[in-house]
Amino acid sequence: MPLDEGLRAALNPRSVAVIGASENPNKVGGRPIHFLSKFGFKGAVYPINPTRPEIQGYKAYPDLASLPEAPELVVVAIPGEAGIQAIDACGERGVKVCVVMASGFGETGEAGLEAQRAMVARARARGMRIVGPNSQGLANFATGAVANFATMFIEAPPADGPVGIVSQSGATSLVPYSLLRGRGIGVRYVCATGNDSDLTAIELAQAMVADPDIKLLLIYLEGMTDAPRLAELAAAARARDLPILALKAGRTAAGAQAARSHTGSLAGEDRVIDAFLRRHGIWRASDMHDWCAAAELYLKGWRPEGRRIVAISNSGASCVMAADRATELGLPLGRFQAETVEGLKGVLPGFATTTNPIDVTAALLSNSRLFSDILPIVGRDPAADLFFIAIPVAGAGYDVAAFARDTAQFMADTGKPVALGVPQPNIAAIFAEAGIPTYANETTAMRALAQLAAHTALMRTALPTMPAAAPVNLPAGSTPFLNEADSLALLAAQGMPVVPHRMCRTVAEARAAFAELGGPVAVKACSADVPHKSEHGLVALGLADADAVAAAFEGQMAALAAMGAAAEGVIVAAMVKGRRELVLGARLDPMVGPAIMVGDGGKYVEALGDVAILVPPFSAAEVVDALMGLRIAPILKGTRGEPALDLAAYADAAVRLGALMQAAGGRIASVDLNPVMVGAAGEPTAIVDALVERA
Repeated sequence: MPLDEGLRAALNPRSVAVIGASENPNKVGGRPIHFLSKFGFKGAVYPINPTRPEIQGYKAYPDLASLPEAPELVVVAIPGEAGIQAIDACGERGVKVCVVMASGFGETGEAGLEAQRAMVARARARGMRIVGPNSQGLANFATGAVANFATMFIEAPPADGPVGIVSQSGATSLVPYSLLRGRGIGVRYVCATGNDSDLTAIELAQAMVADPDIKLLLIYLEGMTDAPRLAELAAAARARDLPILALKAGRTAAGAQAARSHTGSLAGEDRVIDAFLRRHGIWRASDMHDWCAAAELYLKGWRPEGRRIVAISNSGASCVMAADRATELGLPLGRFQAETVEGLKGVLPGFATTTNPIDVTAALLSNSRLFSDILPIVGRDPAADLFFIAIPVAGAGYDVAAFARDTAQFMADTGKPVALGVPQPNIAAIFAEAGIPTYANETTAMRALAQLAAHTALMRTALPTMPAAAPVNLPAGSTPFLNEADSLALLAAQGMPVVPHRMCRTVAEARAAFAELGGPVAVKACSADVPHKSEHGLVALGLADADAVAAAFEGQMAALAAMGAAAEGVIVAAMVKGRRELVLGARLDPMVGPAIMVGDGGKYVEALGDVAILVPPFSAAEVVDALMGLRIAPILKGTRGEPALDLAAYADAAVRLGALMQAAGGRIASVDLNPVMVGAAGEPTAIVDALVERA
């Protein structure tokens, strides 16, 4: 699909003007001019400065109106009211995209945000897109279109390459650039959108995905304001096997507030953002170094089939530590087939280890062919998905060049991912020169392999199809919450397992419900005005005769009347015993839409927080997988002679809750189902308490 002209001009302009252009290449208004010249931009460059006839070798112009053409991209490098007037003049002149470097807009508060919105509205009315404000600028090193004032491009000279970086923060666009360039990796795009007021980081990332030369995309987000577009971006990237690595700030309340003050962006609830990124195959990095550590592995085109790792070292201690780290990272050590072990015995000295991890011992010093002998043998074993090689000590007497050649040949022959841990810089340089991903820290090397394997699995996970939901008919009314009877009815209409119950408006109906359901029963007041009944003493449990039920009815109806609440009746429900109380919840997240919570329930759900978040669409199998990642998992699987819980009905209910939230079209703000009683095989699963909140 062709890019719109504003987006195309942002990354590949045919002409660039700089308002506030400076002769000094170290000033904000001078550096873009310097970079356009230094990095070989072939289009027209128009410095705008009313006091100079020439700037940095280019003819200068007093204003936009004096230019021989409307430039496609304009950098506004002047602040304040003059900058705002310049932006308006750009729109009137027919400029396609304006990069606004000035700050003092949405990141400063409501007044700044209002000024920012008005500026964007005026620009869009004239067909112009805005990058920023508070933007460091854009860079395309394939064309030399570097409309950016970053010092880093001087400190770490650029080289075109297969990586695109887009960020809502200027500094955070440059740290990964520096790290990647330090490892010899070329970078094509470096874009910093600042306040993301109009042309967003996600839109720029979409344009990068459309570039067939881009093989890895790094994106930094502080706000998640366009989740549907990010999902589209992820789908397009997955369709061509392009990994997206995201760094999303605002994990904590303090971080979210800092993000708001930095760019004016809302950060969103972190667990929901996590679930959204996982759902769409986007890997979330923990920090800026983690963001870049596995880049070489991705760029090799490696996509491992599994997570089983083989560790090889000339140090027994490194082998032990590799086994520990593999366990911590969830990387099973591959168990070799008998023929692999026999093959290793044929080439390793008798005192070496032929199981995984493989300790080749100091024999590596005297036999430079060990690598070339061992790797093909192990590479044929079906239990070998990933390879970690630790060489903590080498130097004089070691044929390091041969080791590097043999390892590179193995990579070329098998396509298996390999990462080395080599702390000695001079030794690491030999392996790196041979094109082998090499790390000074063994843990970093193994984490990079673990990331590659896990992310590959994420990218290959097909999005499931949610079941069709029944029509969602909310009862009339303006109360924030539905009463419990209406909440249960809404769930039952979706095929979810609600507790057998009856809504009773008279004592006679309550007695009849007890007779029909049989005892014991629970009696709960039903009023949309009182969503939380227990704290008001409006729940009676384990009632075993009709007189007790009648008394509870009368007492609860009187209590509601005394509270001034609508006395709609009571619910008489069967007492359902489960082996474990779980919880199901749903929330309409303002950033990403419906999010579903699964996990341990009961009265301590908030205190313990042993829950997971899923973003639709998801399958019942994914619900079970999420539960197996919780602290409660051993209990769910059965322990101390207890049977495993039958999670099928619970998982199905979670899927149906997700479908309900999608079908509601934003009319339901939240659903709280706690507890959901779950039993062993053959025992019932039942939602015994339900609260639905209108949006």
